[in-house]
Amino acid sequence: MQIPFRSIIVFHAVARAGSVSRAAEELRVTPSAVSQQIQALELHLGTALTLKVGRNITLTEAGERYFQMVGREIEHIADVTQHVRGIRSATTLTVRAAPSVSSKWLLPRLHSFVDANPDIELRLDGTNEPTDFSKENVDIEIRHGEGVWPGLFIEGLGKERFFPLCSPSLLAPASLNAADLPEQRLIHSVKSQMQWPRWFAEAGVEPERRWHRVLFDRSHMAIDAAASGMGIALESELLAWRELADGSLIRPVRDAPEVMVATQWIVCPHNHLRHRKTRTFLDWLRAERDRSQLQHTEAATV
Repeated sequence: MQIPFRSIIVFHAVARAGSVSRAAEELRVTPSAVSQQIQALELHLGTALTLKVGRNITLTEAGERYFQMVGREIEHIADVTQHVRGIRSATTLTVRAAPSVSSKWLLPRLHSFVDANPDIELRLDGTNEPTDFSKENVDIEIRHGEGVWPGLFIEGLGKERFFPLCSPSLLAPASLNAADLPEQRLIHSVKSQMQWPRWFAEAGVEPERRWHRVLFDRSHMAIDAAASGMGIALESELLAWRELADGSLIRPVRDAPEVMVATQWIVCPHNHLRHRKTRTFLDWLRAERDRSQLQHTEAATV
């Protein structure tokens, strides 16, 4: 019996894209031609491989198993083909992350991912706008928020400990009580999920009057402003780890309450996890997250 190779390639494209129309664009054919190939393959195999859910396509249990089996072989064929042509396969991975987590946490670590994966061409898109995965060509995102986005794969980048932080040129470590803070110039990250009123409540402080504020739209600007001596910022060690490590930021409050919040999340459509490049980046993110948390834990016990 003749093997329907064309139909198998089309099925692989649909399973990766999660959409007939997107697969059709990738293959440069019409959506009806894609649907006909899927139907022909299902007839050949004697089982349904896909189900239509709204405008998207989901795989049946048989479709999932078939995709896993043929996906490995098709990726292998692609790699061998590129090798025979004498060129290195450059697979583009597009990552979106907010500017603060991009500049303060992701960028200082990215060289290890790039060095370990020379076959992946990385593109980093630094923006606060949440990705519309149905319209934008983004593989995976680190998203700031509360972690509730129905229909997406979501995994925390780790709980963050928030502390008042300032330059050692402004104050000495552990030189203030929490109740002294309203007398200082306080730096605000206006989009942060951790704000001064909440921290004061955790510390049992009720400011008697409005304090002197400086407001910034991004956490990375607030961290840089604090490091320059402008005032005291309320930021997490996840974003301020480099400044804490090199001593450009210190913790001026003694016996500060430990306030922990998860604000950064790894997000993508579930079907993106089928792609080798996305799985590779996700595994790297998890390893970096775990290493970062271990370093913070060890630093806190010193």
